[in-house]
Amino acid sequence: MGSENTLVRLLKWITVFTVLFFIGFIIGWYARPVTEHHEEPDHLQEFLDEIHAENIKQHLRKFTRLPHLAGTQQNLQVAEQIRDEWLAFGLDSAELVWYDVLLSYPNRTCPNYISIVDQHGDEMFNSSLSEPVPEGYEHVTDIVPPYNAFSAQGRPQGDLVYVNYGRTEDFFKLEREMGINCTGKIVIARYGKIFRGNKVKNAVLAGAKGIILFSDPSDYSAKGVEPYPAGWNLPGGGAQRGNVLNLNGAGDPLTPGYPAKEYTYRFKLEEGVGLPKIPVHPIGYHDAVHLLKNMGGASPPPDWKGALNVSYRIGPGFTDDFILNKVRMNIHTYNQVTRIYNVIGRIRGAREPDRYVILGGHRDAWVFGGIDPVSGAAVVHETVRAAGALKQRGWRPRRSLIFASWDAEEFGLQGSTEWAEENAIMLQERAIAYINADSAIEGMYTLRVDCTPSLHTLVYDITKLVMSPEEGEERISLYESWHKRDNWTNTRDAPRISKLGSGSDFEAYFIRLGIASGRARYTKNRKTERYSSYPVYHSVYETFELVERFYDPSFRRLEAVGQVRAGLVFRLADALIIPLDCKEYARSLTQYANTIQQLTLKHPEAIQHYGVTFEGLFSAVDNFTQAAADFHQRLDKLDTKDVLAVRMVNDQLMYLERAFIDPLGLPGRPFYRHVVFAPSSHNKYAGESFPGIYDALFDIENAADPNRAWDEVKRQISIATVTVNSAANTLHPVA
Repeated sequence: MGSENTLVRLLKWITVFTVLFFIGFIIGWYARPVTEHHEEPDHLQEFLDEIHAENIKQHLRKFTRLPHLAGTQQNLQVAEQIRDEWLAFGLDSAELVWYDVLLSYPNRTCPNYISIVDQHGDEMFNSSLSEPVPEGYEHVTDIVPPYNAFSAQGRPQGDLVYVNYGRTEDFFKLEREMGINCTGKIVIARYGKIFRGNKVKNAVLAGAKGIILFSDPSDYSAKGVEPYPAGWNLPGGGAQRGNVLNLNGAGDPLTPGYPAKEYTYRFKLEEGVGLPKIPVHPIGYHDAVHLLKNMGGASPPPDWKGALNVSYRIGPGFTDDFILNKVRMNIHTYNQVTRIYNVIGRIRGAREPDRYVILGGHRDAWVFGGIDPVSGAAVVHETVRAAGALKQRGWRPRRSLIFASWDAEEFGLQGSTEWAEENAIMLQERAIAYINADSAIEGMYTLRVDCTPSLHTLVYDITKLVMSPEEGEERISLYESWHKRDNWTNTRDAPRISKLGSGSDFEAYFIRLGIASGRARYTKNRKTERYSSYPVYHSVYETFELVERFYDPSFRRLEAVGQVRAGLVFRLADALIIPLDCKEYARSLTQYANTIQQLTLKHPEAIQHYGVTFEGLFSAVDNFTQAAADFHQRLDKLDTKDVLAVRMVNDQLMYLERAFIDPLGLPGRPFYRHVVFAPSSHNKYAGESFPGIYDALFDIENAADPNRAWDEVKRQISIATVTVNSAANTLHPVA
C-alpha cells in the first residue's frame, strides 16, 4: 500500500513538472525576440511616378466649376463626389463625418456695405455690393459677396481713422507717439502682414466701434503684372473674404474643446468663443479711394503709405470741406449652427495597422477656390488615386494611411479641429504624423516647406527624388532648385525650412495634440515679391483659369508639390524605422533658445534686477542634444529584425512631439499646448518659438506691474526648461 502511494505521488510530481515545463516553454517561445525573415520591396519611386500633372489638372477643373462654400448643398455634393471617387480608387473605406458648427453668412435680402453720409444722414457714397464676375462665370449663381465671417451686426457711424495694417505696433504708434485715440471711431486698415482676426482684436482693444479692411495695391499687386483676367493681380473691384475669429485653437465657437455633435453642450450664440464685438467689412481698393481721398488729420509715417493716389492721412475724420461727413457701416451678417461634412478615407496598414499617418486638406472655398484650397485638394485627390493604384497592384503600407478632406477650414479650421477633438485620445496614442495639404501653389518661384524640426531630414531626402518643375532645370532635382533659390542662412548650407504658425488645418494636430506635422507648397520669391500672400487671395478671381494661364500652365509645379507630400506620407507610413530626426530637433532647440535669450538681453538692467537667467534652459537643451545623439547611435546599431526592438524605438520617435505638450496650455490660450511652437499672439499666421516666453516679453517695458511681468518671464523659462528636460528623458534607453 505504501509503495502504491509513493508511485501515485511520483506520478503527480511528474505530471506537475511536465505541465510547468510546457507552460514555461510556451512563455519562452512567445517572449523570444520576434524576427522578420524578409525585407519588403520599396515602392516609393513607383508611388511618385504614379502622380501625374494631367490628372491634377482635371481634378482642379472639376472641383472649381461651381462655388462650394462650407455649409452649402454644393459643398456637400463635392464631399459626396470625393467619397465616391476615393472608394472607386481603391481605398479600404471612405465616409462622411458630420458636425454641427457655428458658421456665418451675409444676409441676402439686406446686403452689407459702407457709406459716407452727410450731416443730414443722406448717403453720398456706397461701396460695391459684389465683385465684377470674371468672364465665363456670369451665369453662375450662389457667389457669396465679399464679407467677413462672424462680424458683429450693426450700423455704427463716426469719424474714420486710418490705422495702417492694424498691427499691435500700429495702434501703439497712434496712441503713444501721435496722440490719436480710436475710441468711438471707425478704423480702416489695409490687409496684409498679419491675420485679419488680429486686426479686429486690436481695433476692439483700441476702443473702435467698427473696422473696414481693404486690399491696397502695394500689398496685392505684383509689379509689371496686369489685373485679372489679363494678368494675376487683384482688380480694383476685388475684395478679400475671410473670417475674423480669434479662436486660439478652440474649434467650433459654441463647443470649444469638444466635438460639435448632437450630444455636446453648446454655449448660447452670443457666448461663442472668439467672436468679434464690432462690425467688420472688406472692400476693394477702388472703393477705398473714396474713403481715404478726403481724410484729414496728421500726415502718415512714410511706411504707412500704400500705392493709391491718396494722401493716407490719419484722421480722425475728413478735411475741412468734408468735415461734417461721417462713415457709416451697414452690416447684417448672421451666424447660425450648420452641418458640415469631412471626408475620411483609409488604407489599413499591413503590419502596424494601429499606427496612423494622415494626409489632410480642406475643400471648402469662399467661391471657386482655384488656388485656396482646390490646388491642394486636387493634389490630395491624385495622391489618393496613386495610393489606390499601388494597392490594386498588391501594395499595402506598413502602417495605416488616413486621407481627409476637411470642411469649414475657412470658418476657423472647424472641420479638422472637430475631428481631432472627437478622436483626440486615439490620435495621441496612434498618430505618427500629419501632413497638411492646403493650397499647393501661391507663387511661381520655388518650394516652401514649414514643418516640425524632426521632419527636416526626410523633407530633404524626398525633394532629392523629385525633379524640378522649372523650365531649363529638367535634369536637376527639386532639392537643388530649391537650394539654389532659397538657401537657409549663412550658417547652414541647405534649403530654408520655416516654423509652423497657424491658419491651416495642422493646428489642432500639431499645437494641441503634439503630432509631428508639416506642409509643402510652391511659393513666390520672398526677397523680391513683397506683396502679401497672392494678389487674388479669397476673391472671385481664384478660378481654374488663373492657375492654368498664369501659375502653372504645365501643372508640373503642382505635380512636384504632390510628389513631395506623397513622398512624405509614404515614407512615414512604410519605412521600417519612422524617419524622424531627433538631432534636427536638438539643432533647432539650440537656435530657438539663443533667439529668445537675445530678445531678453534687450533689457539688461531688468534682467539683472529681477534675476532672470537662461542657464536652466540651455542646460536642458544640452541634455536633449546629448540624448538625441545617443538615441541615434543606438538606432544605427539596432537589430532591425527584432520586431519588439523596432516597435520600441518607433514609439519613442512617435511620442517625441507629444513630450513638448503642456496640458495646461499657454496663458490665456489653453488649446495652444506646444511649449516650443505656437502662433504669435499678435499674428496667427506667424509661428513663434518658445511662445510662452515670447508673449511674456512682449512690450514688457510698458508693463503696468514690472515685478509681476518679469515673474511671468521667469515662470515661462521654467516651464520651457522642465519640458525640454522631460522630452530628453523620452529618448533615453527603455528601462
